[in-house]
Amino acid sequence: MRFVIVGAGRVGLRTARILQEEGHEVNIVENDTDKADRARDEGFMVVEGDGASEEILEQTDLGTADAVGGLTGDLNVNFAACMIGKHHGCRTVLRIDEDYREDIYHKFADDVDEVVYPERLGAAGAKTALLGGNFNVIADLTEQLQLTTVVVSDESPVVGKQVSAVELPEDARIYAHGRARERMTIPLPNATIEGGDQLALIADQTALSAVRQQLQGEAAETAE
Repeated sequence: MRFVIVGAGRVGLRTARILQEEGHEVNIVENDTDKADRARDEGFMVVEGDGASEEILEQTDLGTADAVGGLTGDLNVNFAACMIGKHHGCRTVLRIDEDYREDIYHKFADDVDEVVYPERLGAAGAKTALLGGNFNVIADLTEQLQLTTVVVSDESPVVGKQVSAVELPEDARIYAHGRARERMTIPLPNATIEGGDQLALIADQTALSAVRQQLQGEAAETAE
């Protein structure tokens, strides 16, 4: 698959590396010369210029790209890149920053395929979103850390709680939430868990079983 990553900073370059390591073709757009040179030194094809410019993005041959990731630290650049990518038929992934507000989230979320929050999701999650946002497959992130999805049973002790209020071990975190049959997104501040909801987790392997039981209650015990 072909991907265009806008931004060769911490998040963009790490995401590009993961995609490249898995055999995908990655083009990077970066307006900072030093960052662009660093990406070139790692073997990436780089277009140097403003990622919010259609003229610049078209130099990556957007018509043959599968997805565009706006992964800079500038929300406006990211959104513009995604809208240009969408116009060319690409899947679009938008990075938002740590200090996002609910109104900002709603303003952008309906116009792109996925919104990623790197402080929670990380580069591996951004890569997953670019590949299709399928959180239903357990993926090794490191030797100890795993990504997985839990479906909350009606009897779960977390039903009725806000996602942000669920207390998990320090080595586990909920980073995405969705209603049944709906795509998962970053949990909004007041998102409440219902039976049948999906929760995407990032957790240490040693904690995964206990976290599943905590979120699924008796359903997890029956499954085991």
